[in-house]
Amino acid sequence: MKLKFKRFFKNKKKQIIPRRYLKINDGKVEILGMGAWHSHWQDPYHLLLTIPWTGFLLLIFIFYIAINLLFALAYLLGGDCIANAQPGSFADAFFFSVQTLASIGYGAMYPTTIYANIIVTIEAIIGLMTIAVITGLAFARFSQPTARVIFSKLAVITQHDGVNTLMFRTANQRRNMILEANIKVYLMRDEVTAEGQFIRRIHNLQLISNQTPNFSLSWSVMHAIDNNSPLYGMTLDSLIKTHSSLIVSLTGIDETVVQLVHARHVYGIKDIRWHHEFVDIIHYTSDGHRYIDYEHFHDVLPVEK
Repeated sequence: MKLKFKRFFKNKKKQIIPRRYLKINDGKVEILGMGAWHSHWQDPYHLLLTIPWTGFLLLIFIFYIAINLLFALAYLLGGDCIANAQPGSFADAFFFSVQTLASIGYGAMYPTTIYANIIVTIEAIIGLMTIAVITGLAFARFSQPTARVIFSKLAVITQHDGVNTLMFRTANQRRNMILEANIKVYLMRDEVTAEGQFIRRIHNLQLISNQTPNFSLSWSVMHAIDNNSPLYGMTLDSLIKTHSSLIVSLTGIDETVVQLVHARHVYGIKDIRWHHEFVDIIHYTSDGHRYIDYEHFHDVLPVEK
């Protein structure tokens, strides 16, 4: 299922954001073209923070080569203005630019004219600004807090305390704690209002427990499907017809860096197993200690009726 939509914003040039498409597959919504790196050139700072490290380093390399090529041409336009450089040698002018931009200053080549000294001054200023900007961008990328949280590949609907309950598992992959962890689950589905208007509505699912002071191992997240639940009375067919999906959002404070981290996951219709339960991952050793076996973290079994 694809939905076309346009987004508009006003500015001095009255630009219009290009048309994009909503693709809904198994209840999961994807905005085609939204994550393409080449669509962020109007916001270069965001692009440099989100582009993969390989792309970031490649852009820095291209910029560094390009700016030295430009200054090499500028030196050549000044004639024989670099001492100990071959007259008209582009290679000598290029490597002199590299030394100037990086403030290396071997002393073998140096400017001999006012024109060359002016170009050197301009390049030195640009070099200082470039180093500061690249250092700031690299630090911003390294300092971005990230969470290594996994979610079970499947969610199940099974009986818990005599009530049909939606359940999935999540675990912290790092050997530390996420403090004051908070998790929210939303049901997204297609609906038609009383006025006959089509909308894609988001419902907040109330959890049996949505907080934990120390998230270090595994966490079973549960939502009771009672009379107050948006899932009450729904079947697999109704979930498919309404293109339903579950959106999970987890936030907390990483105790190592003392910064807010977040993780998200989306469960499509095919990811929900009715009348199934998770394989138990908590076991006991011969001396009475408990341990968690993550090898079966994603495994589920049908419930015997």
